[in-house]
Amino acid sequence: MDSSTSTSDENYELGYQPSPSSVDQTDQSLTDTTSCSILSADSFAYCRTNSEASAFSEHTDSFSEIASPSWRGLKSPARAALSRLGMRQHKHGMDEEVMDLELELMKERFSKLLLGEDMSGSGKGVCTAVTISNAITNLYASVFGQHQRLEPLHPEKKLMWKREMNCLLSVCDYIVEFSPTLQTLKDGTTLEVMTSRPRSDIYINLPALRKLDAMLLDILDSFQVTEFWYAEQGSMSGNSTRSGSFRRIVVQPQPQRKEEKWWLPVPCVSPDGLSEKSKKHLQQKRDCAYQIHKAAMAINSAILAEMQIPESYMASLPKVSGKASVGETIYRYMYNAEKFSPDYLLDSLNISSEHEALELADKVEASMYTWRRKMCMTHSKSSWDMVKDLMSDVDRTDKNHVLAERAETLLFCLKQRYPELSQTTLDTSKIQYNKDVGQAVLESYSRVLESLAFNIVAWIEDVLFVDKTMKNQE
Repeated sequence: MDSSTSTSDENYELGYQPSPSSVDQTDQSLTDTTSCSILSADSFAYCRTNSEASAFSEHTDSFSEIASPSWRGLKSPARAALSRLGMRQHKHGMDEEVMDLELELMKERFSKLLLGEDMSGSGKGVCTAVTISNAITNLYASVFGQHQRLEPLHPEKKLMWKREMNCLLSVCDYIVEFSPTLQTLKDGTTLEVMTSRPRSDIYINLPALRKLDAMLLDILDSFQVTEFWYAEQGSMSGNSTRSGSFRRIVVQPQPQRKEEKWWLPVPCVSPDGLSEKSKKHLQQKRDCAYQIHKAAMAINSAILAEMQIPESYMASLPKVSGKASVGETIYRYMYNAEKFSPDYLLDSLNISSEHEALELADKVEASMYTWRRKMCMTHSKSSWDMVKDLMSDVDRTDKNHVLAERAETLLFCLKQRYPELSQTTLDTSKIQYNKDVGQAVLESYSRVLESLAFNIVAWIEDVLFVDKTMKNQE
């Protein structure tokens, strides 16, 4: 099974058709044992990766490149394990001291995962799913947290990312499901036996995410030689030839570079601007990164939708009506309008910031589940009512059903209008209380890739905007 999984990873071709309704999320602290710190990187202004650097992501110099498929023939269990996790192989066999060191490091990191981030060993740690989710988030913060430019990732950081992601993702090789398979014996007898195969959600999504990961790293590697450069705010001297173009650019208003991004390095171009070849390359990579972003967002939304809604979230909803969540004004329009127009409602609310948009999304989502719960309670007074519900469509004239559908439509339009919207309270609650390890891996992996893809798009748009501004000044 390991070999087939690896093969599907290597030969997987991206055929994912992402939905435009894909929803973005943002990082929040998932447990009381995990604290979050604000890092000075654009990636954390948008997506859900705010986190401290984990001890799981410590730097080591004793690792080499990811193992090649030829390693799979090793017979030693220790060597086989190390080969799967990208350890070093020497020409004349693996050096025993190096192998022992790397094996000890592997043991240490998996021990931290098994302890659930509780180093005291007293059993107060979080569940395995949350621990792995935090580890992937923290690894992303360690590797990409300070990477704020269109340039190749540092070789050590790149090796660290590949090596430790291989380590974290290896658990998915052992998440299987059983299915009946016909097996013919030598005497011609046909038997039905249960065989294991990778769980369907992992089999479909994990190779896709690996492919997206490799494509994003390739995009960064393509900016080895560029016609633009970066300068920190105020870091360039007045005698520099390039400082002229730098200062002429930054005095212009830049919609892409809002005030909260003041810490980011500013892209600069020569007075003549970028060549057509360079501009075309930037546009191609931007379009590619945008498609990757949509694919990762779609996978993340699908995984979150499959996660169970925690009882604690349902208990926090209003007991009587969703009106208490959305407020009088929104409720009156949703209830009285003959032809409900979510766009008209959003325009009338005059949302001025992403914070207000997220607050509204939380309220609408809470009201939607409140009305759905009330609808289920209404239609389950007797067993006969339950049978009728199963045999016929839901009564679409039911007040709660209509309001729940309109709330869902409003939430969909809100997230389309603000694609960079942070995670809602429900999404955060799902991640915090999720116990499915496979879902935790897929959700966190797609989330960090979504964040990286979004950042690459933003960085490219910054460069193109600076080029356009420079040419307009001429």
